Amino acid sequence: MVYVNLLELQPMEDSKFLCAIIVARYKEKWVFVRGKGKKTWELPGGTREEGENIDTTASRELFEETGAKKFTLIPICISSVNVDEKVSLGKLFYCEIEELGELPNSEIEDIKLFNSIPKNLTYPLIHKLLFKKAEEFYYSSQIS
Repeated sequence: MVYVNLLELQPMEDSKFLCAIIVARYKEKWVFVRGKGKKTWELPGGTREEGENIDTTASRELFEETGAKKFTLIPICISSVNVDEKVSLGKLFYCEIEELGELPNSEIEDIKLFNSIPKNLTYPLIHKLLFKKAEEFYYSSQIS
């Protein structure tokens, strides 16, 4: 069984984070990526490397998976994913991409811009919850 909880941002050692997840927008559309050999879409992101700051992980993964050259990352919350009693913490970021470059030679085969969350997701339960949180952040920041 998979359980996902979203926690308020709080000071935490980077070593506690397994990954960074980025909900990004480019030209007023949501950015999703498709890994090589996959038919499903997912949010950009990935695993923190040993000794790496989680904010650096987010920047590196965003570039590696989308080719983003110029962007603004804003931390939103901490995600706690419990799979079979093993808990993994991630940091969720909202991102506005200003400039995309060539897609680096990586595990990503394609990026696509969507008006809303796609139906064919790699991790539907997790990505729907993370996307909803980032979408709420985006729309609340547009009002103010």
